[in-house]
Amino acid sequence: MDKSSRHIPVQERTAHERRKRQREITLAFVGIFLIVILTWIELRLLGLNSYLFFALFNVNLILLILVLFLVLRNVIKLILDRRRRVLGSGLRSKLVLIFVTLSMVPTFIMFVLSTWFVQTSVDYWFQAQVETSMDQALSVGQDFYAAAESGLEIKALGILAHLRERKLDFNAKGADAALRQKSREYRLNLSGVITRAMQQKNWDADPVWNDVWPRIRDEVPFAELGKDFKYWATLWPHPDSDLVVGVMSVDEAGSAFLVVGAEVGPGFLDRLEQIAQGVGEYKQLRSLKYPLKMTLYMVLGLMTMLIFLGATWFGFRLARELSAPIQALAAGTQRIAQGDLSVRLVDESRDELGLLVQSFNSMAEDLEQSRAHLTRANLQLEEQYQTLIAKNHYVQAILENITAGVVSLDRSGRITTMNRAAEAILGLEAGALIGESALDLMGPAHRGLVQEVSQLLRSSPGSQWQRRLDLEARGETIKLLVNAVALMDSEGGDSGIVAVFENISELEKMQRLDAWKEVARRIAHEIKNPLTPIKLSAERLERKFGPVVADPVFTQCTGLIVKQVEHLQEMVREFSSFAKLPEVMLTAGRIEPLLQESISVFSSSHASIRWVLRTEEVPLVMLDREAMGRAIYNILLNAAEVLADQEDGRVETVLYARKRKGRIYIEISDNGPGIKPEEQSRMFEPYYSTKRSGTGLGLAIVKSIVSDHHGHIRVKPNEPAGTTFVIELPAARSEA
Repeated sequence: MDKSSRHIPVQERTAHERRKRQREITLAFVGIFLIVILTWIELRLLGLNSYLFFALFNVNLILLILVLFLVLRNVIKLILDRRRRVLGSGLRSKLVLIFVTLSMVPTFIMFVLSTWFVQTSVDYWFQAQVETSMDQALSVGQDFYAAAESGLEIKALGILAHLRERKLDFNAKGADAALRQKSREYRLNLSGVITRAMQQKNWDADPVWNDVWPRIRDEVPFAELGKDFKYWATLWPHPDSDLVVGVMSVDEAGSAFLVVGAEVGPGFLDRLEQIAQGVGEYKQLRSLKYPLKMTLYMVLGLMTMLIFLGATWFGFRLARELSAPIQALAAGTQRIAQGDLSVRLVDESRDELGLLVQSFNSMAEDLEQSRAHLTRANLQLEEQYQTLIAKNHYVQAILENITAGVVSLDRSGRITTMNRAAEAILGLEAGALIGESALDLMGPAHRGLVQEVSQLLRSSPGSQWQRRLDLEARGETIKLLVNAVALMDSEGGDSGIVAVFENISELEKMQRLDAWKEVARRIAHEIKNPLTPIKLSAERLERKFGPVVADPVFTQCTGLIVKQVEHLQEMVREFSSFAKLPEVMLTAGRIEPLLQESISVFSSSHASIRWVLRTEEVPLVMLDREAMGRAIYNILLNAAEVLADQEDGRVETVLYARKRKGRIYIEISDNGPGIKPEEQSRMFEPYYSTKRSGTGLGLAIVKSIVSDHHGHIRVKPNEPAGTTFVIELPAARSEA
């Protein structure tokens, strides 16, 4: 900030201020001289050029407004200073009021007498006789305009009547000739029909209409013709001859329009326009009667304002000299209040006012130094705050991206934080649980455990607690490995609990699945080789000794051996398939065709069952069509086998998406006998089956395929009866 803006002079007596005041006085005298000259010119040119008079009137008005603004600005400023109780404003108000009062009475008397003289003089200048004559001339021209339009309307009606008498439609043969004949009879040089689609039919027009008609057509209100009114006409100027054109609806529905036109002679519209312009100019000149009065009134008002301005300026000048030191202190105080602590007052006097100015400057300097210290401290705090914010964002990013669930509780056991992994594991919405009690989240079966953990951690600050829990979530039992630790504040007090948990259900299932795969591989290896010789030996015994041995037991036993060996071979093939599932190749694709193909196959092979498919538009899915088709086939096959002996069997497949979560869902429901609650958790275990002849590998293979697709599968009861399998798959990233 430069020195001139930092220092406020107490007495404004600089050479710059004196030159500025001299310029203001010079401009004021020049303005008064210009106003007098312009007013005299207005009065001299009143009867010669109304536009010039109006322009000069506005110039005079602007000058008057400028003078009024200068006066009112100082008065309003004084009033505002008095309302704000600015020091010195009371004294200035009294001085200004005295000078204004002394000049007001004689000026007001002069203004009243002058306005009376102006009013009587201007009223005598204007008479109404010329205006009446010009209005009558304009009325004659307008009557001719109306007669031309109405005459054209009669001719249009005559053409329509002529065509109706001859029972001719506009599209009929002979309509064109009849229309031309009637047009020549009526001396029309434009006739024809235009449809709603703006197609011209039976069109007969002189060359003069070639450029004119497209512009007239754009102004015709075709949409209202036939509804609000049936006829529309207008006059159009042309260098050769003025034109009149009319458009009439041929029927009530307005399906087509008859267009007729004729010439009315050259220069008619120009003369009519000149008459109208003359009437308008006279009325405009007559309308200046009141602006002229107002101009003279404002000239008188200007002189009054000049007197007021002189008296007010003298009062303000005197008041400023007396109140300048107080105003300087007030200005400095206001700038300090606005935050500018660099302000200083300049005063060379050695009286009490000089001591006051020195005290003010000392105070401002102390405030400026204090603010500098506070600014440096504030910058340090801001840097520390930004560092904390960055650390907080970093920690938040870690919490949102780790796979372990994190939940924090306050001292009262209410949830304060839940990351995205915790939402996914528990199948809950964090926004709806923040502030809720953890006891409600865990359920009645684990409330005692939550209370036990809270008491243990609070009694032993800094201790940890770890345990495996089985928790019901999303309709299935999940196994969690939970680690909890007590939080302590900076003083070592209890600040709550943070719990970190991982879903180990899938880990345990995959471990069991790998173990069963190894078992299946070994079983298949051990029993595969002996089966073929056993089967061949039994068949050979049957062929060699069957005709010789008459005992039917022999044939029955050999047949049983062959049948059981074939059953064992089928089991070996399933074991091998389960132990060596091919690696899936995921590509983006739509799953709806896969569902439609699978259900189409079962609709043909199991026609006694009602197969229903309901889908909605879902995003693309990363899938292996062959593997996923096998999984869906196994589920549908289980449903078909369950409903084989049921008369009203129904299998419903529903496909839908939750785009906000980026997931799609496939629900396959049947209305069979259903499954027992204790069997739900074992449905996807290898070699567990509810069917006598089942191997227990079908759903295990389905589980493995869905897991390879980064999805989940669960089973739940169907209402009112049956079973529902729910497959949850992630949407492809390109459409998520």
